[in-house]
Amino acid sequence: MKKKDVEIKKDAKQEKVSRRKFLTASAATAAGAATLGFPSIARASAPVSLRFQSTWPAKDIFHEYALDFAKKVNEMSDKDLKIEVLPAGAVVKAFDLLDAVSKGTLDGGHGVVAYWYGKNSAVALWGSGPAFGMDANMVLAWHYYGGGKELLDEIYKSMNMDVVSMLTGPMPTQPLGWFKKPVTKAEDLKGLKYRTVGLAVEMFKDLGAAVNPLPGGEIVPAMDRGLLDAAEFNNASSDNLLGFPDVAKVCMLQSFHQSSEQFEILFNKKKYDALSNEHKAIIKYAIQASSADMSWKAIDRYSKDYIDMSTKKGVKFYKTPDAVLRKQLESWDKIIEAKSAENPAFKRVLESMRDFAARGARWQNDTNVDYKMAYNHFFAKKKK
Repeated sequence: MKKKDVEIKKDAKQEKVSRRKFLTASAATAAGAATLGFPSIARASAPVSLRFQSTWPAKDIFHEYALDFAKKVNEMSDKDLKIEVLPAGAVVKAFDLLDAVSKGTLDGGHGVVAYWYGKNSAVALWGSGPAFGMDANMVLAWHYYGGGKELLDEIYKSMNMDVVSMLTGPMPTQPLGWFKKPVTKAEDLKGLKYRTVGLAVEMFKDLGAAVNPLPGGEIVPAMDRGLLDAAEFNNASSDNLLGFPDVAKVCMLQSFHQSSEQFEILFNKKKYDALSNEHKAIIKYAIQASSADMSWKAIDRYSKDYIDMSTKKGVKFYKTPDAVLRKQLESWDKIIEAKSAENPAFKRVLESMRDFAARGARWQNDTNVDYKMAYNHFFAKKKK
């Protein structure tokens, strides 16, 4: 081989080695830069701790839902944003939560909008009543996509509440409640000392009951002492854990008094506004994730407690008669007419909800199959 050819091959080999070294070094530099840069996406400049309180007893599944939300935030932020959740009464009473969050006594809280009914009747529409035929998930759709959120923010502002409100967790239809004997007609409710909250108070008063809107943790002790004849709370798991089967053996399922409620997560507005954009995004998506997770957990846990109470604790479950349900709807007509006349905010919320339900509920009713038909096909006892 000629000397000139040897030199050309040698130069080509050196160039190839040099290029490989350059590419390797460049890749290492880029990887290092990415590693160094990544934490700035998920982390704020300093860890942030927020102290929350729920409106629920520590043993209630509702408090568990509040803890689930906090866990999602804490894990997604890698503990750079930490939310601690205390049970009802740890700092303030359940019904004092809104004021405590607004004043900054607490950084946030977990409850339901209907609890603030005494401050403005309009907020009860996010939990009480038949919602023009919408279920709880549809009410959340109206809230986030149909103008409900803007209306609620406006109401809180008019109440001088310095809070940021976020709704989550659609609840299944709540039972008519727990009674000493089955309710067979609307007249059976007359004179009963009964517990409910929100605008449902007005509904049951119209049906003749003497209503006492107690917080969740006080209901069973009141029934045990005879201060209540009957009461509703929310679901099979909460009712089971709170001890309803110990004070009553009849539970009437299905009702329009609270058939589409959801949870509310509150933040003190100053605290929330001071959070980084990264932390606000984590909170937003943790709330959405919690909403779905809560729905799935509810089906699992509520069904287990429903079977437990009916098979092991002697509870008899009955469907609320259609005649009672129709009386509830008639009562609701009177309530919304009166509240709309006295409260412009109530009327605006009601009209917005009605407009959304007119198309949303129609679509859902026309679209969804009758699941009970399939259930009965597979599980109902067949006649010989």
